[in-house]
Amino acid sequence: MPQGDIETYYEDGEWKNKREGTSRAFSTGGTKDEAVAEGREAARRDKVEHIIKNQDGQIASKNSYGNDPANVPG
Repeated sequence: MPQGDIETYYEDGEWKNKREGTSRAFSTGGTKDEAVAEGREAARRDKVEHIIKNQDGQIASKNSYGNDPANVPG
């Protein structure tokens, strides 16, 4: 069963990953690239969206790994 989307973000001098709807990170530390890779794997495994933020908190990119509707008008 899919859980909340995965967010990779910078806080308190560390790169972290957390699941949407939770208050605690499930992984911390390392470089941004390492955190992004870990967040990507979690999002692929759970078939959810991965939201990657810059150090300033702005969304840098989003990637979806499942649950995309096949026929979206527009």
